[in-house]
Amino acid sequence: MECLAARNLAAMAVSVYPIMSSSRKKRLRNEIGFPIHTHSSYISTAAFGVRCGGTSGGSESCLALPVKEDFADEEDYVKAGGSELLFVQMQQSKDMDHQSKLSDKLPRILTGDNILDLVVIGCGPAGLALAAESAKLGLNVGLIGPDLPFTNNYGVWEDEFKDLGLERCIEHVWRDTIVYLDNNDPISIGRAYGRVSRHLLHEELLKRCVESGVSYLSTKVERIIEASSGHRLVECEGNIVISCRLATVASGAASGKLLEYEVGGPRVSVQTAYGVEVEVENNPYDPSVMVFMDYRDFMKHNVQCLEAQYPTFLYAMPMSPTRVFFEETCLASKDAMPFELLKNKLMSRLETMGVRIIRTYEEEWSYIPVGGSLPNTEQKNLAFGAAASMVHPATGYSVVRSLSEAPKYASVIANILKQPHVKNILVNSRISENISMQAWNALWPLERKRQRAFFLFGLALILQLDIEGIRTFFHSFFRLPKWMSQGFLGSTLSSGDLLLFALYMFVIAPNDMRKCLINHLISDPTGAIMVKTYLTI
Repeated sequence: MECLAARNLAAMAVSVYPIMSSSRKKRLRNEIGFPIHTHSSYISTAAFGVRCGGTSGGSESCLALPVKEDFADEEDYVKAGGSELLFVQMQQSKDMDHQSKLSDKLPRILTGDNILDLVVIGCGPAGLALAAESAKLGLNVGLIGPDLPFTNNYGVWEDEFKDLGLERCIEHVWRDTIVYLDNNDPISIGRAYGRVSRHLLHEELLKRCVESGVSYLSTKVERIIEASSGHRLVECEGNIVISCRLATVASGAASGKLLEYEVGGPRVSVQTAYGVEVEVENNPYDPSVMVFMDYRDFMKHNVQCLEAQYPTFLYAMPMSPTRVFFEETCLASKDAMPFELLKNKLMSRLETMGVRIIRTYEEEWSYIPVGGSLPNTEQKNLAFGAAASMVHPATGYSVVRSLSEAPKYASVIANILKQPHVKNILVNSRISENISMQAWNALWPLERKRQRAFFLFGLALILQLDIEGIRTFFHSFFRLPKWMSQGFLGSTLSSGDLLLFALYMFVIAPNDMRKCLINHLISDPTGAIMVKTYLTI
């Protein structure tokens, strides 16, 4: 079901942001140093080829430097946005005037001889949640990272956000969610779906940080080293050094400069989506229902072009009878499907459907790395959220998991730091390694590793399927018992449940899909890794 959950929480980014004007594109181009065509959302591929580390000569060769300076390696660069990095930066740079600045609400971290219990690096949902929960348990917590707003809204299953006590952060709810595969008969999921307000979510998490006593420093972390005492020294821009007993990186998937990842793991894949919120004539969808996936082929196989090589679906949030958020989504690909191709495919789809756009309110560029290696769990620096590879490999889903696990992980960290032998100073390297390993084992126990190995196997399968294979897969998936399909999407199935899931899928799938599953298990490396991980005691 790997493809399905792409539009789950982390995979869905919706922000009310106007189409970028030519003057703003020019200003951003000058700030970033990348060529942007002012007439469209298009990046010079030649410049990005150089930026990716090419050896092209001439005046553009300087564009290779930011890759070496800003990212640990090629994998880290891909996680940050790779060839689509400019669009990712455009998404991150959106203006959100209504969101509070962290520096206006949180006291500044004291420097000098002050030693914090915990430093959390990164100010996204995962970082804010972990900082707030840790401070609530009595730890002296500092939060470090650029003071940036949440530029993405998220789509969530309403019941999951209610379980987190965050239902007030949902700004629009659809009582049912449907899927179209290969005909005009929708499949009802029978589950309410909500659009989260990025403003309300940011304010709620910030309020929790304020109430629990988190301090803050708006800067970029350059590296983390170890002091002779065993403390962590977080070195920031401007020669600022913050001392702490433990440091946790929650700065997103591209955190390779601060963390070590396992060598020889699976290559990271990418989920991309281009969306627009528009006023339309001839809205084809019922405004009371959210369209989770529409895999119907509106092009009728008449187009043989580059964008036709990527299986994609349409995701639609009807906000009113005439206002709709449409998003063309590539669930996963080994190389990111370019946003320009996604945009072309979306516009062609809407035109073929007879949808006439009257006004465009916003553009959206969603880029989610999926799969890849786990962090090295023997390192002393900790991680959380996407930096800790907590994104669901088969769905792109992560924020609900981060928000739900933050209290548990904070409790583990607090219990570790309150142990008698580490309560004062980490007197030697062995103790430092031991407490870090305790935290890593709590975040990534063997059970979680088994689940992830199963999801990686599923991701690899989706990467191999064409559009017909994906439709066949989902026809089987939506025949599963609801507890099974919903548990898969929400990462709540145990490793044993996942084996039952696989058996059930095999039984109800058509023969072609059964053959595909068997061949995939035998021939793909993720199959052997999954079996090995399940057999590990």
